[in-house]
Amino acid sequence: MHAKGKGDSVKWDDILAELERKRTFARAMGGTEKLEKQRVAGKLDARQRAAALFDEGSFVELGGLAGNLSEHGPAPAPSDALVAGFGRVEGRPVLAGIEDFTVLGGSIGDAAASKRHRLAQLARQERVPLVFMLEGAGHRLTNEHATPSPNDLQALAELSGLVPMVCLVMGASAGHGALTAPLSDFVVMTEAAAMFVAGPPIVKAAIGESVSKEELGGPRVHVDVSGVAHNLVPDDARAIALARRYLGYFPPNAWQAPPASRDKGGGGDTLPRRLDAILDLIDPDPRIAFDIRPVLALLVDRDSLLEVQPSYGGSLVTALARLGGRSVAIVASNSAVGAGAVDTAAAQKAAHFMDVADAFHLPVVFLADNPGVLPGRASEKAGALRHAARMFAVQHRLRVPKLHVTLRKAFGFGSSIMAMNPFDGQTLNLAFPAISLGSMPAASGAAAAGLDDATRRRAMAEQASGAWRLADRMVYDDVIDPRELRNALLAGLELTAGRHPGPFAPRRAAGILP
Repeated sequence: MHAKGKGDSVKWDDILAELERKRTFARAMGGTEKLEKQRVAGKLDARQRAAALFDEGSFVELGGLAGNLSEHGPAPAPSDALVAGFGRVEGRPVLAGIEDFTVLGGSIGDAAASKRHRLAQLARQERVPLVFMLEGAGHRLTNEHATPSPNDLQALAELSGLVPMVCLVMGASAGHGALTAPLSDFVVMTEAAAMFVAGPPIVKAAIGESVSKEELGGPRVHVDVSGVAHNLVPDDARAIALARRYLGYFPPNAWQAPPASRDKGGGGDTLPRRLDAILDLIDPDPRIAFDIRPVLALLVDRDSLLEVQPSYGGSLVTALARLGGRSVAIVASNSAVGAGAVDTAAAQKAAHFMDVADAFHLPVVFLADNPGVLPGRASEKAGALRHAARMFAVQHRLRVPKLHVTLRKAFGFGSSIMAMNPFDGQTLNLAFPAISLGSMPAASGAAAAGLDDATRRRAMAEQASGAWRLADRMVYDDVIDPRELRNALLAGLELTAGRHPGPFAPRRAAGILP
């Protein structure tokens, strides 16, 4: 048998030196000049973004040597323009893929396409969340289409609802790469971001339209108008911090329960308390509008409120929060916008938000204060009926605990889409004392219905006595003092404790949504 000696280690020297040289090539990304341009533009580079996402020292790279054979070719592609791997976020495993704009404009090469699919495959196999950070030009024109790579979009579609998926758009993102965003649960754009099916040059060539990237797909388009993106932040660092915070409300996968704080008095705000200030925030007159956000901040555990899509569909507020240390999803009417009438955007927002909450077992709290679905020609053309019906179907199918509170008013289908329907799987169905209910507001609907004065007065009196009348028939489980709102919801969540041991499993809903 050959005895090992110093000569054996010498044999390894050249091999290991070559490995280190290839690793150095990968870590160099697009080179000093391009990295400096990224820094001057106020952006982190791909590896800095990875370091910011993961707990310190926990990042493990996958596929770092993809593209290594291109080193001496005409188009060097370190890591094939995609930094990928896994690490810990607040101590829990997470996978991530980060497009590197300094390498061939962040375009997707054949190796990077395989790497993207590998990330989705691992996320499903190991049941861990997946984060993508986008800044790239879509598929590379030089790809070998005769030998196609696995389709990562197919893998993402199959991954949906199994693990939380977050997409951060941090620069211009086009084509295939940009499609990662609408397939994700939560999409954040920075002020420097844009995303589109095709960029301005292709738009000009294809349809003759001259448009800037901001006008075509900037934050004002996708955060405020299209709703493709959920939240807007100033820069990379805050986008990554928001992703870390968002993941903290969810379990790592659909087979586990959401995380919960066990702090019952050790400095956290998880205990019952009266909301004395709520009477100053909500006027009992349903005609007087108010912003629901201060009410939500008062209601939930201190500093736990995270609003999702604050600039879209403003008549409904969708927010993640903690109540008694437990992660919850909140869908709340906001009478400060259109009296709380639910339009297409609000219904779309709420339906997607509830889908995500249901997939990952977050109880949904409904706070209703609306005059119904928004009427009018523009609303009908925008498909308000279909989108309101979809919102209704999604809330009806929720498997998670539902807790409903009518704050002041809920008319027509506006009450149904906010889960006020009696005996529809609610854990609790509550109301404040001074509520108005009916098929439509009697004051404005009497003329349209041709009611005489006596009938109109009777209808108005019946609507004004809605809380007592419906509590008498057990439509509501209770009528509560507004100051007891937090305590009533905490009690309701305690009632659901029997569901918490599980077993939990991914949702598989049947039927076709409107």
